[in-house]
Amino acid sequence: MGLEFLLKRPLLQALESQNGRPPVLLIDELDRADEEFEAFLLEFLSDWQITVPEVGTLRAERPPVVVITSNRTREIHDALKRRCMYYWIDYPSFEKEYRIVREKVVGLPEKLAQQVVAFVQELRKQDLYKAPGVAETLDWAASLLALGQTELNPEAVGETLGALLKYQDDVLKAKDRVRDLLARAQAPTPL
Repeated sequence: MGLEFLLKRPLLQALESQNGRPPVLLIDELDRADEEFEAFLLEFLSDWQITVPEVGTLRAERPPVVVITSNRTREIHDALKRRCMYYWIDYPSFEKEYRIVREKVVGLPEKLAQQVVAFVQELRKQDLYKAPGVAETLDWAASLLALGQTELNPEAVGETLGALLKYQDDVLKAKDRVRDLLARAQAPTPL
């Protein structure tokens, strides 16, 4: 058996340089992969190689640039973390998230965009199992737009929290605090 029988997926492709430049490999949400893949990745990150039974060891022409993301749903093994440089990306500021929402949710009224972002920013301060990310903010804004909302009100928030929060306990906590969170979200925001 030889290389001609292998399907070159991203890890194998990352071993091959393009135009003399190192490839870039993104491994998104490693914490959602099984632990066997994490162990397999150790060899790749340690020696820039992959051993394939019956074929042999394939080595990188040039070490690739590897970006690994994690949402911390499970702990990543220390041996793997030692091979990485850690960088935390926090939630964006109000201003930045507002710009993202205005750019990505076309047709969203300005007032609603401000209220959505302010509400989400307040919600992230609560003790939730999983605080909403920017993707959830965008989903929620799009849902509100599709429902014809022009501004937030307790009923619209209560009916659409499932687009923003992904765990029932978080939805219930938020529903208990909707009026308070909404009052803070409707306060004037610095733009």
